[in-house]
Amino acid sequence: MSKERIIDFIEENKDEFIRLSRRIWENPELGHQEFKACEWLTTELKKHDFEVEIGTGGLATGFHGVYDSKLPGPTVAYLCEYDALPGIGHACGHNLIGVMSLAAGIGVSKVIKETGGKVIVFGTPAEETSGGKVTYAEQGLFDTVDVALMVHPSQNYEKSGTSKAMEAIQFDFYGKAAHAASHPEDGVNALDAVIQTFNNINALRQHTTDDVRIHGIISEGGKAPNIIVDRAQAQFYVRTKQTETLEQMVEKVINCAKGAALATGCRLELSKHEFGYANLITNETLSSVYNDNLIQLGVKEEEIKSGLSHGSNDMGNVSHKVPAIHPYIKVPNAPFPVHTTEFRDAVGSEDGMKTLILGAKTLAATGYDILTQKETLKNIKEEFENNQR
Repeated sequence: MSKERIIDFIEENKDEFIRLSRRIWENPELGHQEFKACEWLTTELKKHDFEVEIGTGGLATGFHGVYDSKLPGPTVAYLCEYDALPGIGHACGHNLIGVMSLAAGIGVSKVIKETGGKVIVFGTPAEETSGGKVTYAEQGLFDTVDVALMVHPSQNYEKSGTSKAMEAIQFDFYGKAAHAASHPEDGVNALDAVIQTFNNINALRQHTTDDVRIHGIISEGGKAPNIIVDRAQAQFYVRTKQTETLEQMVEKVINCAKGAALATGCRLELSKHEFGYANLITNETLSSVYNDNLIQLGVKEEEIKSGLSHGSNDMGNVSHKVPAIHPYIKVPNAPFPVHTTEFRDAVGSEDGMKTLILGAKTLAATGYDILTQKETLKNIKEEFENNQR
């Protein structure tokens, strides 16, 4: 059976995939600076006869590798992430995500001349900030893809669920400097405008729905306490359950800043400090295929939790273009939240490497099912079309 051959291939070559994942873990790189990881991942794809292009979407550390059977059939896409967090390294487990998708794509390529179709491995930089998937989606790179898959390490097994739509807003306030002790009447305090913005937003919270999240920082607040601050900056994330409701909430938050500018006499400039993300729409039919394969590979059904909402991620943008899933896979003996030093250590450990291989096998087996089960793919596409209405 070809599915068994794929799983056997990943098992037989697991040491190679583990070495690659640990290498990325030992060399963390921030978003859009992942030059080493990009080189190592693409070198591995080339070794397995993928046609590789670096610089996909105009992103220096983006890439995609294609293995085409030259026969009719679906196109399955696996998405790699490989950026790290500042100061804390791979505390989100992207060293596992990138290599799980890579290994799955390579595994499927070994039988695709029998199944027909095409497998694409996308390297998507900077998920933690200005996610590369946003750029790819906007440029239509998923338009010829039938399904898109990835899996994220976690403290639990969890079905693909939802994520919030998000916008990243920046407020720059400009006032007038003056001596705070001798001539305060000559100044216009930009920091006051920032503080008033926070106060206005805190008043707004009472009148938002439960799904809304608004959180921000004062990213610039002045240089010295005896100088009236002539420039101050605040950065916010605004999140809602669905992309359709985000615009209205963003407008309300912007009005909070405009009111603060008017009250203090400051000039306000609006911008975005990162890309915005759409909400994740899980394709439940595709998710069921993945979950069935996870169970077949030894995970008990009762261990797999229902899909939840996990902040925001750029896989949401992909899910509006093509049927997609973003499930979570358990790292054994690692009951730690992501973005912590404990989780960082776990995804570089032996237990983390067990997760790597299990995730790669499950993704690959799911891809094989999509390539070979026409009725399943039809149902996946029908669900996607219904969700777009």
